[in-house]
Amino acid sequence: MNYKTVNQFIERYPAFTKGGVRYYLFNSKFNGLDKSGAIKRVGRKILIDVERFFQWIEDQNEKAS
Repeated sequence: MNYKTVNQFIERYPAFTKGGVRYYLFNSKFNGLDKSGAIKRVGRKILIDVERFFQWIEDQNEKAS
């Protein structure tokens, strides 16, 4: 598993803005991000599982089709 903090994630993948990622995280219970297992909460810190996050993105794309 490859976990990154929000800041590390947006530095590595500049296509995603900090505000955009925070929006996904804030709405994670409603958009399926929680169920995907792409995020882990450790106290106040949020870690993103990169592989699962991108799989969740692909799943969103399939739902829109």
